[in-house]
Amino acid sequence: METPEPYLEEGASFGEWKPSQKKMRETQTTDGFFFLYLQVFCFKISWPDSSIPLPPRPRPTYQSPSSLPQGLFNLTHLLYWPPTPGDGGDFLASTSPQTSTYHLRGPAQDSYALGSYLEAVLVARDHRGRPKTHGGDLFRAQLLGPGQKTGVPGDIQDLENGTYLLSFALLWAGQARVQVRLIHSSEAVGVLRRIWRERGATVDFKGYFHGKTKAEETVVCNVEPQWTGAKGPICQYRDVESGELWYCARPPTLPCDALVGHSSGRYLNVTTLHDETLLAWKVTDKVLPQGISAIQIRTAAAGNSSLALSPRPPCHPGLPASKPSGFYHQDVWHSLSCSSRSFPTADSILGCLAGRVVHMMGDSTLRQWWEFLRDTVPSLKPVDLHVTYQTGPLMAVDTSRGIVLHWRAHGWPLRSLRTPVASLHSVARELGGLAGGPHTVVVLGLGAHFTTFPPSVFARRLAGIRAAVAALLARAPRTLVVVKLANTGYKSAYGSDWFTLQLNRLLRAAFADLPVAWVDAWEMTSSLALPDSIHPGRLIVRNEVDVLLSFVCPA
Repeated sequence: METPEPYLEEGASFGEWKPSQKKMRETQTTDGFFFLYLQVFCFKISWPDSSIPLPPRPRPTYQSPSSLPQGLFNLTHLLYWPPTPGDGGDFLASTSPQTSTYHLRGPAQDSYALGSYLEAVLVARDHRGRPKTHGGDLFRAQLLGPGQKTGVPGDIQDLENGTYLLSFALLWAGQARVQVRLIHSSEAVGVLRRIWRERGATVDFKGYFHGKTKAEETVVCNVEPQWTGAKGPICQYRDVESGELWYCARPPTLPCDALVGHSSGRYLNVTTLHDETLLAWKVTDKVLPQGISAIQIRTAAAGNSSLALSPRPPCHPGLPASKPSGFYHQDVWHSLSCSSRSFPTADSILGCLAGRVVHMMGDSTLRQWWEFLRDTVPSLKPVDLHVTYQTGPLMAVDTSRGIVLHWRAHGWPLRSLRTPVASLHSVARELGGLAGGPHTVVVLGLGAHFTTFPPSVFARRLAGIRAAVAALLARAPRTLVVVKLANTGYKSAYGSDWFTLQLNRLLRAAFADLPVAWVDAWEMTSSLALPDSIHPGRLIVRNEVDVLLSFVCPA
């Protein structure tokens, strides 16, 4: 790997730092609009409402913003969430999972037709039992079958008056029950918004510098220079191909180009005692009291099928998203946008992957896919690359069938154990080095490591990755590119599901106009009666990999 190019103006202090792109200039108007000029192009991020988080000033990505899809231009519209009035100072006035209620929208029926919908009304109430008059709560609704083997996510419409409409697709015959969880009250969401607006980064990182005498110096690093806490000079690192930037406080004696190691740093103190009360486990991710009795779903009048699966096309890139994206039945995920398949044996997986090179680039939730394939298929032999396991890169091969399976962690920012800087390749750079073609599969899994930053950081990163994907598909249109949405699982000020939901919106918008395939891990990790985990169990991972393979081998 080529070491990222360091940049530090001689004699410059933190307050005198200037970006190396001389054509870039940055201004802020009094009404809160930011403009970033790269040559003659204007990239605007608008935050006109004080209830919308205000990100730090963006830095250049060195990718032309003209390559961005229209959906990423206006973060205000894309990341809209109903505002929470007031400062949330009265805990008893916040939404309570114990007093909030839900009921059927219409009269109860003896049974419901397979393929129809069940509708309900949810009324949010505070800890005093009073109905709320505004929206903004983060609820999750599920329709669950018997045991833990069947489930589908419900659709929730926030009417922004304290009332929510719930809708559930009835996709299997038999018994089903509704379950609703309050993930975060609107007041807790207000805390998360304020952290985005006022705090910027909520974590920092360590950079390890080595000198010729083996002396080591450790400093704070981060995505933006001001988040390093440096009082003096800083080191700027620019990936020469992707243009992605990284900053470290300058070590006391060693030069910037002596950076050799990277690791997680601290979780910064970003909440008050009252904030922690609103985000406490007692009121976070709690099931509401049962509001609807179990229902019975009958088979359709014509035919005796037990599943509502209409004819669907083979899985291929560019399919429109369905709502919901699918459901579980007897531990098997059924996509509603395409005819997904199961690959229950090692031989079936080998038959699909034969002759293919798979490049997985992302975080540890994507590494789970690599591990699943390695552990499930004995003939896939891991190659010892003498690297740190947590960050990779990892490779497994089956030489007799021509299968090569790669996984590599995305570059900075990466919360990890200490790892060599030389191992941190940007996703955009890796994509730029691929020839592509009909035997190449690229899988991207991004999100979890960006919840600790304002959304503008992820949007800028996606701009460069999207440009690299577009270039790859232009030179090799038959390359399969698969994008994995981020999982549910986090419930804190550093990685709440609310943050993840916003990042998934950005992912959708970034690749909306490109022929890529999607694995909706958000719904696949939130459809069963299982505890949330950022690293889900084998059942869910197996189904996620089955969806991937359904795009690789649709027939």
